[in-house]
Amino acid sequence: MTNLARRLLVSALSASLAATAFAGPAWAQDTAQAHAPSRDVAAPGRAKNVILFLADAAGVSSLNAASLMAHGEPMKLHIQQWPHLGLSETSPVDQFVSDSANGMSSIMTGVKTRNGVISQTADAVRGRQDGAPAKTLLEYAEERGLRTGVISSQSIADATPAATYAHSNDRGKWGEIFPQAFSPRFGDGVDVLFGAGRQKIGEQLAARGTSFDALSQAHERPIYARLDEAPASNARPVVVADRMDVRAATLRALDLLQAAPEGYLLVVEWDAHTDDVRKGLQNIADFDRLIAEVEGRVDLDDTLLLFTADHSFGLQVDGGRRGEPVLEGYDAWKAAGGDDDVVRLKNVLVNRTHTAEEVPALAIGAGADGVRGYFPNTRLFHVMMEAWGWSAAAVD
Repeated sequence: MTNLARRLLVSALSASLAATAFAGPAWAQDTAQAHAPSRDVAAPGRAKNVILFLADAAGVSSLNAASLMAHGEPMKLHIQQWPHLGLSETSPVDQFVSDSANGMSSIMTGVKTRNGVISQTADAVRGRQDGAPAKTLLEYAEERGLRTGVISSQSIADATPAATYAHSNDRGKWGEIFPQAFSPRFGDGVDVLFGAGRQKIGEQLAARGTSFDALSQAHERPIYARLDEAPASNARPVVVADRMDVRAATLRALDLLQAAPEGYLLVVEWDAHTDDVRKGLQNIADFDRLIAEVEGRVDLDDTLLLFTADHSFGLQVDGGRRGEPVLEGYDAWKAAGGDDDVVRLKNVLVNRTHTAEEVPALAIGAGADGVRGYFPNTRLFHVMMEAWGWSAAAVD
């Protein structure tokens, strides 16, 4: 059965169930029960592989605007056709608005923490006090012998990718964070690591008396500066570049990980901040095309595909007619300097800051039925764990 046929079957069965089996008001259920997974007859089975696509700062309004920009109509992104969806609440323990460190750490560990903190418990204080390391999804996968990969358009030591493999009380400590990829707490560490940030990571490593070369020699693992430098024979490549081609990196990682009979976890981040609104929306559209390409290369009977964001961003489409560009006025704004805190285009208003509203969580494949309703972002950790049939250890 093709992926398209499978998706249509899931949608038809879900609609039939909704029409015939609704037995009572969902809002009358206990909150904990509402957040628990509930498999229906149309749900795929247990996953062997999990791929998490994280669009940094891509809230509901950003997906809407990206569809309008790329396709001229709403709801035309590939991921917007997926059958399982929910809204993920992103706040840290002490504020309403999340940064990427708390947002991704919560998804990776099932534990909310504080802004600026990388996969540590909530008693951490940014830059001053460590919390306990919160075991990440990648660490669970490594412990169980799965292959793992992390890809980012941004620095591979910055908050979103770092939350998969590292633990730190400050997201800015790249020189402390990056070496943790080579000294894992579980398994043999990340198998495929592709990202940007080479200059700044190198500077922070030097400030700590080490370097890329020193790490490579100590762990007998080359750290390449470009994706095309890593030989095809290297099954566990590390590339820290100045810029990363996310599509090329993802497809290469997928080829390497799919060769593993034991299964894999792949985490892919693409920046979608819309402080430069055209660039951010184009990144979402490009990411969407990549996700469709990846979907065509996997078996949804044993693979979970999950898309979400770590936090939302202050973008609104508040005007426009069909047939006119949604970003009308962008070129004039850019030519004038493009550095306003608030961007006012004809049809779009951008307040260039993170925002508190829930973000989309969209899923297809094995275990995707765990994504439904409103839930805290920590629920996504459990969706992925449960797709594999695993239980999380209690956090000390």
